[in-house]
Amino acid sequence: MSSDFEGYEQDFAVLTAEITGKIARVPRLPPDEKKQMVANVEKQLEEARELLEQMDLEVREIPPQSRGMYSNRMRSYKQEMGKLETDFKRSRIAYSDEVRNELLGDDGNSSENQRAHLLDNTERLERSSRRLEAGYQIAVETEQIGQEMLENLSHDREKIQRARERLRETDANLGKSSRVLTGMLRRIIQNRILVVILAIILVVTILMAITFSVRRY
Repeated sequence: MSSDFEGYEQDFAVLTAEITGKIARVPRLPPDEKKQMVANVEKQLEEARELLEQMDLEVREIPPQSRGMYSNRMRSYKQEMGKLETDFKRSRIAYSDEVRNELLGDDGNSSENQRAHLLDNTERLERSSRRLEAGYQIAVETEQIGQEMLENLSHDREKIQRARERLRETDANLGKSSRVLTGMLRRIIQNRILVVILAIILVVTILMAITFSVRRY
């Protein structure tokens, strides 16, 4: 699974490097080439988002105890993606301003005001996106903690069940041992009683023999 993740990482690194170079070139291109470059960057950004989704799915399949390192790398990639999207929006705003000025002949002040307004809106959207991403990350971490707790509780439950089974087996063995010891004690008492009876009979027999012998003489 980690090899798949690393493969997605390499593709993401190559793709983001290409996107960064193209974003930097957009403001310096002629209008026709700019339009084509913008469309190309949009397509590559969509591919980068799909790679991030695949990487995120791969991370979810990693056992919780080994997931931390990959989660940190995913956060870094998402931040890089957010920066690329912000840079692209600013580049598109500059491109749109230039095209609008060429078509409508707007003066510089109007263009600057519109650009400042659009940049302000972009920054607001970016802040909202960061808050949503932070909320999503908290939800993912909470889910991971919940899974770990459930797994720990499951292990503890199995240990308790095994301990109960051992106690039952011990109780059963103790019961058998108690019955065996009781039987042995009963047989010992019976044997002792039998020995005493035989001793009494022997003594009585000896006494009777002595008495008969005395009377005869």
